[in-house]
Amino acid sequence: MEKLEEIERRLAPLDRLEDPTVGLTALHGDVTQSRLKILEQIQAGVTGLREENREVRRRQDRMISDLNETRGELRQLLDLADVLRPLAPPVGTGDTSGAGTQPHPEGAVQLPGPEAEAGYGSSAGAEGHPPVSTDTDSQGGTMENTGHRPQPETGEDQDLALKRAIEAAYQGTGTFAGPSSAAAPQASAGAEDPQVAHGVLLLKAAGVASAELIAHRDTWEWLAALAVDHSHFRTPPSVEDIKEGRVQTVLSGRSLIALLIELWNTRSTATPLQGDYALATTTYNRIAAELTGVTGQGQTIRIVLDDGLPQEAGD
Repeated sequence: MEKLEEIERRLAPLDRLEDPTVGLTALHGDVTQSRLKILEQIQAGVTGLREENREVRRRQDRMISDLNETRGELRQLLDLADVLRPLAPPVGTGDTSGAGTQPHPEGAVQLPGPEAEAGYGSSAGAEGHPPVSTDTDSQGGTMENTGHRPQPETGEDQDLALKRAIEAAYQGTGTFAGPSSAAAPQASAGAEDPQVAHGVLLLKAAGVASAELIAHRDTWEWLAALAVDHSHFRTPPSVEDIKEGRVQTVLSGRSLIALLIELWNTRSTATPLQGDYALATTTYNRIAAELTGVTGQGQTIRIVLDDGLPQEAGD
């Protein structure tokens, strides 16, 4: 009987599971209500997203329609411009004899007699006497006048001009065939530009197979850290220790290009009277001095960053 009573006492808490207020039935009801609430929230969110998606699609369709209309108008303007272009008089070639009696087309620039004659006679006179601007010029003028106006140079034009100046200076100072007599003044004038001189150094470094560098280990670590993030820099396979803390390594022409670029940028951006400026300027000038004397005979360039005591006879 005692055992039965003990078993009955242990099974007594299980009777609560059948209680509709705290048992499994109540738990099932709570779970069902929570599920319904979650479904309602999801349905409301999905409905909002669908409405926003419809609105985005309507706006997209409206934008596409507006773009198509704009494209059609631009095509009409281009067709109209093609029709009117032959009717516009060429600049500087009009008949000066009938200038006082014949009316000028709308938007055309009327030049005074001396200036028109100067422009017709020689290009120097046209440059010395620019055409007089009228109100129609400020509003656009004719299609011909707009097409003949000098446009400001874009970034691509400036880059192209810089490339040509660098190549002309490189061919004028390198070992290749010299430039023509017309290009020689350009090369000599472009060589004075720091950017042109820097570009010539990069071209010279591109033709170098290997360059030997001797410096203190601290200086070499600074140079390597400066150029390591450049895409063309490659860490040399070996750095040999020589006496008194100096190291000796060999850089490829590609790594030399990367080092020159980073030194150029550091020299331009570093604060004066600071260590980065001094190291970048000195190293850049040493490399430039060695590259300037390259004769294209296959010799190895030797860059030494050591202005200390002269080497002994046995070194």
